[in-house]
Amino acid sequence: MIMTRTLIALLLGFALVASGPVLGQSSSDLEPDITIRQEEDRTIREYRINGELYAIEIRPSRGPSYYLVDHDGDGNFERQDGDRLAVPQWILRRF
Repeated sequence: MIMTRTLIALLLGFALVASGPVLGQSSSDLEPDITIRQEEDRTIREYRINGELYAIEIRPSRGPSYYLVDHDGDGNFERQDGDRLAVPQWILRRF
C-alpha cells in the first residue's frame, strides 16, 4: 500500500515537472503585443499575438471607445462595442 502511494506520487511529480514549462510558456504566449498610436483626434491600440493582428481599439477624443475585431482570421474586421475584448479562437489555435 505504501509502495503504491509512493509510486503514484512519483509519477504525478514527473508529470507535473514535464508539463510545467509547457504550461508556463503557453500562458506567456497568450499575452498580446500592444502597439499604441496617437492620431489627431483618437488613440489607436493594435493587439497582436505571435505577430497576428486580431483587434484594433479606437479611443476617440470624444465619445466611447470601440473595437474592430477579426473574429475568424479572414482579415475582415467587424465593429464590436463595449469595454471587454476576448481573443478570437482562431488566434489561439494557430500555436
